[in-house]
Amino acid sequence: MDDFSKPKLIYPNMTKYLPFYFDEEQYLTNQKAFIVTGESIGTLTAFCNSKLFKFVYLDNFPELQGGTRELSKVFFEKLFVKKASISDELEYLKLIKEIQKCKLLNKETTFLERKLNEKIFDFYKLTYDEILAINQVID
Repeated sequence: MDDFSKPKLIYPNMTKYLPFYFDEEQYLTNQKAFIVTGESIGTLTAFCNSKLFKFVYLDNFPELQGGTRELSKVFFEKLFVKKASISDELEYLKLIKEIQKCKLLNKETTFLERKLNEKIFDFYKLTYDEILAINQVID
């Protein structure tokens, strides 16, 4: 129960859209969602919401009826996320919070999401060709 009072990443058990939510409001979830706590939650949330994550890991989650995917813990155990510096973690948190705030207010987030993806691409030192391939597959 203590984990629900910590900053955490919340994501659904099954989804079409791979939504990952950073929570510091102490939301509770039921068995239809998972939470992750620990260090670098901002970096993890940014990574999981990035085009890179969708490109690399989409095929690692079983597809269910209707094009949904199962995001059970067992599929995340193989996930590799680079450790970010404190300044990068703070930048990711700022971007994630701004995107989430805009979405709650039904405001446009395309520019912020593009900025987040560019930061992730740079963080993982992707080449121009790798970025182009990701952008061609993930829209």
